[in-house]
Amino acid sequence: MTRSRIAFSGHSTIEEPTVNLTPLIDVVFVILIMFIVIAPLLELDQVDLADAPATAHLATNSSVQESSPITIHVRQDNSIWFNHQTVTPAELTAHLKQAKTHFPQIIPQVFHDKRAHFGVYQSVKNAAEEAGFSQIDIILKPA
Repeated sequence: MTRSRIAFSGHSTIEEPTVNLTPLIDVVFVILIMFIVIAPLLELDQVDLADAPATAHLATNSSVQESSPITIHVRQDNSIWFNHQTVTPAELTAHLKQAKTHFPQIIPQVFHDKRAHFGVYQSVKNAAEEAGFSQIDIILKPA
């Protein structure tokens, strides 16, 4: 019987596990490029809020008057009323264009019921922009 010797070398090589980060970095760069490309295309709508009164009791005593000859009411059933007569969104644009010629400096007042859909407000805002108005007054809680 022959004996064989197994020789072990003193230098054992242990491979450390590695993680390939290249696919992860590629995905991050693709997402970053998408944000860079899409960000300028986003349209932001800005609403300027009025300054708050100095004392709290002034806010409770103030009331909103229909001071504009151009009033738009959006009721809870999503109906649109222009100067106390019901109109469709297409008719609203025509009425607003006519009102713009008669009252070029007047800012329309929009009374929007909190239970009405936001899409109706958006169509009213679009109609006002199409008619040439640069501002509208939003009356959120009429007295």
